[in-house]
Amino acid sequence: MIESIIDPNRPYSRLAIDLIFTKTKAAMQKEALIRGGDGLALYTDIYTGKILRGGDRYDYEHVRSSEELFSKFKSLLTDEQIGLVVNCPENVGVTLRCINQSKGKRKMEDWLNNPANIHNNNIDLKLTLANLKKADDGINRVVKTLRK
Repeated sequence: MIESIIDPNRPYSRLAIDLIFTKTKAAMQKEALIRGGDGLALYTDIYTGKILRGGDRYDYEHVRSSEELFSKFKSLLTDEQIGLVVNCPENVGVTLRCINQSKGKRKMEDWLNNPANIHNNNIDLKLTLANLKKADDGINRVVKTLRK
């Protein structure tokens, strides 16, 4: 195996992340169509617990943002490896578009510090915190595997 040289000062790039994200979303959509059973995708919002169906205004969401993870791991991992970390199954979910757009690139914990965000978007705090832990566990699992 040829070892890649890692430049810890390289700028943020989504190219490798987006290549894997496209495949991840396609696989999720295929599974959701099977779950739906009627030609419409069936998802559960990772922050509200609300059932989402094909045609609803939802987005695929990185629980921990790609930029945050790139910055955290760019001195340890290649762009391709970071793409695998960012798109691990535990870090990708589905949420209402209004939540995704409101959150933007902020860490979920920072977004949750505004009680209006929780109230206005019907956030299930217990579910959200469980999904944040699940994402962190998945990210750590993939990083550990890649660093062997």
